[in-house]
Amino acid sequence: MAVSYPQIVLFGDSLFQGAASLEDGFCFQAAVQQQVLRRFDIVNRGLSGYNTSNALKLLPQIFSPPGPGVPKLAYLFVLLGANDAALPQPVNNQHVPLDKYKQNLVFIITHPNITAHNPKIFLITPPPLDELKASEIEPGVRKHRVSASYSEAVRQVAAEHSVGLIDLYEAVMDYAISKTPGFDRSKGNLGDPETGERGHLKNLLPDGLHLSSEAYKLLYEAVKPHLGKEWEGTDAAERVGYVLPDWKVAPWLEEDVLKP
Repeated sequence: MAVSYPQIVLFGDSLFQGAASLEDGFCFQAAVQQQVLRRFDIVNRGLSGYNTSNALKLLPQIFSPPGPGVPKLAYLFVLLGANDAALPQPVNNQHVPLDKYKQNLVFIITHPNITAHNPKIFLITPPPLDELKASEIEPGVRKHRVSASYSEAVRQVAAEHSVGLIDLYEAVMDYAISKTPGFDRSKGNLGDPETGERGHLKNLLPDGLHLSSEAYKLLYEAVKPHLGKEWEGTDAAERVGYVLPDWKVAPWLEEDVLKP
């Protein structure tokens, strides 16, 4: 049987589906793959439009329990909630109530198909919502403060269940504010109609919801420190963690070996 690489799975909605795109010379998925090349495969299971209910219902079709020919799930990054936080709609509804959203996240990270692999799990908060822009595109569908409450729920679930947390909301908001001269955060956040200011958030969330390449770079910088601990501080010559051996120690066909 062919050797299989352990996997790092990006499980989420369009924010992960879009992580495979190359924009302005940067691709989040490629950056992560380059960091762990020859040690892990990056698998993108970003499903545009999905909420936690969709993701949980179809989880058995996405993740198999350990078995012959099944790669090990080594890392799981979960980024869901932007669609759950949409306001209830009579048509094309994506909304999942906050309490049910938290419950669904728990069911995802404790699902037996997941836990049987004993992966390192990280929950990622949905980024801020730039309601000022999003309301131009989809009036009455999304609210900044509602979205922020779903990001807070992710923090709570991560703490309560002792899994890793990537706070994308804070990373994006802090960076946007640092790039918006004169903005006073004590009065609120960028993208909130109560402050009436988008500031640099317009460069990070072009449509108010989805990430620009600049924002994906922030996500990568937040994820990067959590990968690679397995082989740090080891003899580089050993290439610790390689699935297939380094060329210096890789076997040859016997007939091709140089005879003394």
